Amino acid sequence: MEEVKVVLVTGGSSGIGAATARLLAKSGMKVYAGSRRGILETPTEGVTPVQLDVNDAARTEAVVADIVAREGRLDAVVCNAGNGIYGPIEGTLEEEARSQFETNYFGALKTIQACLPVFRKQGHGRIITVTSVMGILQLPFQGFYSSVKAALLSLSESLSLELKGTGIQCCSILPGDVATGFTGARKLNVAAQDPDSPYRAKMDKNLKKIEADELGGMAPEVIGKAILKQLRRRHMRVRVIPRIDYAAVGALVRFLPEKSKLALLNFLYS
Repeated sequence: MEEVKVVLVTGGSSGIGAATARLLAKSGMKVYAGSRRGILETPTEGVTPVQLDVNDAARTEAVVADIVAREGRLDAVVCNAGNGIYGPIEGTLEEEARSQFETNYFGALKTIQACLPVFRKQGHGRIITVTSVMGILQLPFQGFYSSVKAALLSLSESLSLELKGTGIQCCSILPGDVATGFTGARKLNVAAQDPDSPYRAKMDKNLKKIEADELGGMAPEVIGKAILKQLRRRHMRVRVIPRIDYAAVGALVRFLPEKSKLALLNFLYS
């Protein structure tokens, strides 16, 4: 097993990304934390901030090449950069829907594609995508976020099959509610801001529930520890849902009929 020594974390300036970067560095890994601003909210020894917009393929390739030039290797990438929009599917503008996919899906894809030639040349590498339990639990008014996380989860698992036997491993981490700045940064789409929306009462109740769950959620370090654990394993698991309660829900929905699953989600969030 090749030891993981050098890691690139996207979306690494705050939240899950920053917590992950700190934990990996504390474990002895050299971490490059990529973000659009290229800074760290909390400077940490062993973590080097880099300016990285994952929507810019050329910049992403340049960052990966620079890391390899400096370190002589890149052992793992954690695709964590993402954002969220909120609102009803009816009335969502096409550009709003596309923006949800640009960073969360295509940004991760560009990052993975930039790293794969390096991993292949080395004969080893690890790809971790931070998706969400919402990729398997479709919540109302976050349909595009659920969709993009489901797409990224599928991409990761398909890629794991394509890379079988190459020494390159893939793992998807599916967080549940996490207390980060993501809640405050959530964007309401145009339809969600309409005071006369036919969904107004339902959305107001739903958003309060979601925000309360997130603000009372687990610390981002819980996700960082799950990522560190996989990077230390000889063989990473393909899919990981941190914390036993979320893992139990994830296991339950695999066996529930779809009608029953949707009825449960409707009861909880509508």
